[in-house]
Amino acid sequence: MSGNQAFRLSKGGIVDRSKLLRFSFDGMEYDGYAGDTLTSALLANGVHLVGRSFKYHRPRGILSAGSEDPNALVELRSGARREPNTKATTIELYDGLDATSQNRFPSLRLDLMAVNGLLSPVFSAGFYYKTFMWPASFWEKLYEPMIRRAAGLGRAAMEDDPDTYDKANAFCDVLVVGAGPAGLMAALAAGRSGARVILADESFTLGGRLLAENRTVDGKSSADWAKSAVAELSALPNVRLLPRTTVFGAYDGGTFGAVERVSDHLLKPAEGQPRQRLWRIVAKQVIAAQGSTERPIVFGNNDRPGVMLASAARTYINRHGVAPGRIAVVFSSNDDGASTINDLAAAGITVAALVDARPALPQAIKSRADALGIRVFSGGVVSDAIGRSRVKGARVVDASGGVHSISCDLLVVSGGFSPNVQITTHLGGRSQWRDDIAAFVPGTMPKNLAAAGAANGSFSLASCLAEGARTGSAAAASAGFDAKPVAVPSSDDEPSSVAAFWHVEGAKHKAFVDFQNDVTASDVALAEREGYRSVEHLKRYTTLGMATDQGRTSGVNGMAIMARLTGKSIPETGITTARPPYTPVSLGALAGEHRGKHFKPFRLTPSHNWAKSQNAVFVEAGLWLRSLYFPKPFEKDALTSVIREVNGVRNGVGFCDVSTLGKVEVHGADAGKFLDRVYINMMSTLQVGKARYGAMLREDGIMMDDGTAARFAEDRYFVTTTTVNAIKVVQHLELCKQWHWPDLDVQIIPSTDQWAQYSVAGPRARELISRIVDKPYDVSNEGLPYMGVAEITALGGLKARIYRLSFSGELAYEIAVPARHGDLLARSLMEKGADLGVTPYGTEALGVMRIEKGHVGGPEINGMTTAADVGLGKMASKKKDYIGRTLSERSGLTDADRPRLIGFRPVDRAERLRAGAHFVNRNAEPTAANDQGYLTSVAYSPSNGHWIGLGFLKNAESRMGEIVRAYDPVRGGDTLVEVVSPIFVDSEGARLRV
Repeated sequence: MSGNQAFRLSKGGIVDRSKLLRFSFDGMEYDGYAGDTLTSALLANGVHLVGRSFKYHRPRGILSAGSEDPNALVELRSGARREPNTKATTIELYDGLDATSQNRFPSLRLDLMAVNGLLSPVFSAGFYYKTFMWPASFWEKLYEPMIRRAAGLGRAAMEDDPDTYDKANAFCDVLVVGAGPAGLMAALAAGRSGARVILADESFTLGGRLLAENRTVDGKSSADWAKSAVAELSALPNVRLLPRTTVFGAYDGGTFGAVERVSDHLLKPAEGQPRQRLWRIVAKQVIAAQGSTERPIVFGNNDRPGVMLASAARTYINRHGVAPGRIAVVFSSNDDGASTINDLAAAGITVAALVDARPALPQAIKSRADALGIRVFSGGVVSDAIGRSRVKGARVVDASGGVHSISCDLLVVSGGFSPNVQITTHLGGRSQWRDDIAAFVPGTMPKNLAAAGAANGSFSLASCLAEGARTGSAAAASAGFDAKPVAVPSSDDEPSSVAAFWHVEGAKHKAFVDFQNDVTASDVALAEREGYRSVEHLKRYTTLGMATDQGRTSGVNGMAIMARLTGKSIPETGITTARPPYTPVSLGALAGEHRGKHFKPFRLTPSHNWAKSQNAVFVEAGLWLRSLYFPKPFEKDALTSVIREVNGVRNGVGFCDVSTLGKVEVHGADAGKFLDRVYINMMSTLQVGKARYGAMLREDGIMMDDGTAARFAEDRYFVTTTTVNAIKVVQHLELCKQWHWPDLDVQIIPSTDQWAQYSVAGPRARELISRIVDKPYDVSNEGLPYMGVAEITALGGLKARIYRLSFSGELAYEIAVPARHGDLLARSLMEKGADLGVTPYGTEALGVMRIEKGHVGGPEINGMTTAADVGLGKMASKKKDYIGRTLSERSGLTDADRPRLIGFRPVDRAERLRAGAHFVNRNAEPTAANDQGYLTSVAYSPSNGHWIGLGFLKNAESRMGEIVRAYDPVRGGDTLVEVVSPIFVDSEGARLRV
C-alpha cells in the first residue's frame, strides 16, 4: 500500500507514482497520483460514498469509470470557477483539486432530505402530474416555492466566469471518434495512407479499453501497444490527436461538434490559455469508435455504494492500480463480466462468489473459478444488496430457489454491453436490435459514416482491431487516397457470449433502473398500467433516461422491462431518440468569446476614429456604435449641442455618417421583377440613374422596413435599408430568392461593410460636395436632380457613388466611397468645408430633423403598423402583387377607425412632450377604453422653437386642429396637444429641389 491510500495496489496501473497530487473532497484532504481520475483517487483512499440521488436522496457510490456514470456528480472548484454536476469519473486529478458533493443537507453522510425515501409512495412515476393540483391557491404560496428549493443538483457560481473559452474550425478527410482499439487501428490505417486524420477521445490518455484490461497485443501488454500506436500517430504530420475531447454531435454537411477540455485538468488555465475549446470539425468520412456502455442489472438496492460495473472494477484495478473493495461478489449474465474474477483475484481481492444468471457457465470460466476456489451459482441471481451507505453483503438466490447471504464490500455487476450508437443516430440513422448480443447496434447509417469495434457490436479485442483497420482503410479510400490494407496485430481472444437478462423480480427493496432520477422497476410498471407504454412517453412520464447520462446505463433495461410488461419484443418496444449533445456541454464552450460586450460586439463606423478625435458622444444603434452628438466645450448639455447641429444644417451645411444603413446589391436580368415583388411600389420602372423610396411588408401585411432603391444599370440595383433591419431584410430577400422565386435570375450581395457613406445636407451642401467630387462630374440641379444617382470618382480618383437624397428635408447628397477610405472622406469634408462652417452632426440631430420633416423611423415602423398607418398607403401599387399585399387588405388593417400617423405640438409651447404618452379626448377619463392612440417620436425642434411629435391617432386626417390629451401615467405627464400636419418644416418640399 502507498501512504494513506489504503486501497492503492502496491503495483500495477499506468499512474505515475512519482507525482503525488493533493486534493480535497468535502473538505477532507487526500492524496492521489498523476494519471488518476477523481473517482480512482477517492477509491484509493477508501471513499465510496460520493453523492445523493435526485429524488429520494439515497446514498450513491461510483458505478462506472466513464462519462456514463449517473451517480458521481460533484461540484468542482469554488468561487467564480465553481462548476456543478461535473462527472467525477471524467475529472483528471490535479494538484489542488477541490471537489464537493452536492444535493445534500447538511452533509453527505447525514442528509436530512433522505426523508424523501419514506415518501416514495407519493413520489412515484408521474407524481408531478398528479400532485400540487389542489387547492389552486397553494401553487404560488406553497408548492412552487417548495419545488424551486428542492429542484436542481448543484450550485452554479454567482460571480462572472473568469476563464475564457475558444472556438476553432478543423477540416479533415477522416474523423475517428474514440481512441480505443478500433479507433487507434482506424486512425493508423487512414493516417498511413496520407489522409488528413483527426482522432478525438474524451479521455486524457488515448487507448480506451486497452488501458483498462490485462490483455496482450502483438506480444505487448495492451497498454504498451496503445502507447506505441499513439506515438506513431503523433509522428504522422497529417494526423491530429485530440485527447480530452468529446465529439458530442453530428450535424448537416459532414459537420461534427466537439469540446476539448484544454485546461480542466489544471487548477486554473495558464495565461492566455482557454479553459475549453469548441471544435467545429468538417470531415469527408467519419468512423464512430466510441465503444460501448456496460449495463447494470436491476435488483433490490442495486444503487448502493459498492455496487460497481465489472468493466469499471477492471479499469480501477488495471489502469489506476486501485482495489475498489476487499471482498467481492460478481453478478453477471455474460462472459466479459464473469471473467472479471481473474482481475479481482490478481489484485488480491477475495471473490466470495460468482453469480451468473445463465444456467451453465462456459467451461473456461468455471475452471478458473474452481482454480481460485470461488463459489459459483450458475442460474442464480442477486436479489438484493445488503447495506445502506456501503454494500455489506449480497442476498443470492440459487437456481433451486435457495437463499444465501454472502458478506462482501464490493458487488461487481454486468448485464452486457450496449454499443454507443448515439452519434450514428443524430442525423436520422436508425438502430437495430441484435439478439446475439442483446443490444441495439447501428442500422441505417448517415452518408459517409461507419461504425467500428464495440460501437458496432464487435466486443472481442481481435474483432475490434480488425474492424478498425478495415474501416480506416475504407474511409481513406473513399476520401480519395490510396489506402492499402494494413496488418492487423495479433491479440489474445476471449469469450464474449451474453444472455439477455435485465431484472431480478421479487426483490425485497427498491430495484433501480435510472439511478440519477430514482426511477424504479415499479415506476416502469406503473407507467405501463397507466397507459404510458410508448418508450418516448415512458421516458417523459417517469424521467427515465433524462439525466446527465441520457439513459446510457438505464435505457435498454427500461425498454426491456416495458417489453416484458406489454408482451412485446424489445425491437417492437423500440428505443428513444438520441439527440446531441452526447455528454453535457458547458454554456461557456458554446458561447466562446461571445460574452460581455463580445456577446453583442460593437461595429465601428468608418469615421469612428475621426469622430472620437472630435469628442463625439457615442450611442449603440443596432449592432453599431454611432456618433450621437458632437459637444463643444462651451455647451452646457446635450440639447444645446443638438440644437447647434440642427441649426448648422438648416442654415449652412453639415454631414453625418450614414454608413450603418443596410446596403444590398441586387443584380440580374430579373432584378427589377424581383424588387417589384418585395416592395409595395414599382421598382422595375425606375430609370437608370435614379433612386426611389420604397417600403416592404412582412407576409402578414405589416411594415417591415423602408429605404431606397437606386438603379445603376438595367440589371443592377443598389438597395438601402434601415440600420436596425439590415440583417432582417437580407434574410427576407434570400428567403424570397431561394424559396419563393428560385426561377428568377437575380443575385443578392450584402455590402453594408463595403461602403462608407455620408449625408451632406443644408443650403450650402452643393458647394461642399462640389469640392469633393472630381471633375467633370456635375452635381448641379440640372446635372444631378433630386433622386438622381451616379457612379463617380472623388478626392482625386477614388471610386465613389453619389445620391441626391434627403432625410433631413434640406438640399442633401449622400456620397459613398470604399469603406477603407471612409476616414479620409470625413476629414476631407471637414477640411474642405471649413470656410463654409461645416457642422458634423450625429444621430440625435438627424432624428430631430427627420421628425421635423415628418419622416417615419423605427418607432413608427414598430412591427404593428401598416403602410397606410404611416402615410405610405398611396405608394402601394394596384398593378402588381407583392409580399404581404393580400394580408394587408384584411378588414382589421384597412379599418378607417385605425390609428394613423399625424403630428402633434403642445398647446402650451413651453411644455415638453414624451414618447409613449397615450391620447385621450380632451374631456375623457384616461382609461384604456378611451385610448385614441400614442406618441411615437418626440423632439425639441429648433426650427419651430418648441417640442413636436409624431404619433398615431384614430381618424387622424379629420381631426386636424383638435386638442387632445397626451397622458403619460408612468412619468406623471398630462399635456394638451394640438393635432397638426406631421411635416413641421418646408411642407412644400422646396428646399429639397433647389
